[in-house]
Amino acid sequence: MGANLEREASLRAYYQQLMATWGPQDWWPAYTRFEVIAGAFLTQNTAWTNVERALRNLREAGALNLEGIRSTPLGRLAKMIRSSGYFRQKAQRLKNFVRYVDAGYGGSLDRMFAQPTAKLREELLALNGVGPETADSILLYAGGHPVFVVDAYTRRIFERHGLITGKAKYEEIRQLVEQAFGEVTPAPDPPPTSPLPGRRRHKFVIRSAAPAARAFDEFHALLVQTAKHHCLKAKAQCSGCPLERFLAQM
Repeated sequence: MGANLEREASLRAYYQQLMATWGPQDWWPAYTRFEVIAGAFLTQNTAWTNVERALRNLREAGALNLEGIRSTPLGRLAKMIRSSGYFRQKAQRLKNFVRYVDAGYGGSLDRMFAQPTAKLREELLALNGVGPETADSILLYAGGHPVFVVDAYTRRIFERHGLITGKAKYEEIRQLVEQAFGEVTPAPDPPPTSPLPGRRRHKFVIRSAAPAARAFDEFHALLVQTAKHHCLKAKAQCSGCPLERFLAQM
């Protein structure tokens, strides 16, 4: 119990330090909640730059919405998202998702996201090609549900800082973060004076999102920034990293 409390306290401190360094990330970059959902499917096993090209194709074709995916022939849809890789599988998964929304919620994302988090998460995980990271990305970034998204960047930082082991499962990491924040959501510190180069500012706002959801949103995005700039896959560049001082406490 004591070890868990220490890890939870460390995570809250990490959040505050990263927020003070990078500022709010306003992530996931999207104009609509469906664009978030489409991006969550398309980003599987590929770089985000490839996803952006696919999203641009869908947007220019007027297909970046439920009706667009519904009415676009599967073969044409696959060609539009070719840059994202595994494009035939992903096209089918987008079609399956729209069918799920149509069948269960009359084609309404509002009705879908109004469901309890646990129920909706179970339904999403039952869809073909939807794993925990995809489901939680949809829940958090498109629906404002208070779940934390665990990805490779999160695992890398947490493992190198001794917060988890290499054998830690997705659910273990997710629950660790969610318990760390609990009912107490740290208030964001003021953003830095100069934003990160190339940061996309556009993001639709889910005004009903709980404070915990906003914290999980920012924490995940902040960890991604830290991993990309310092905690690289090949070798950590700890010098100058906002989390460097925590390594001395291990």
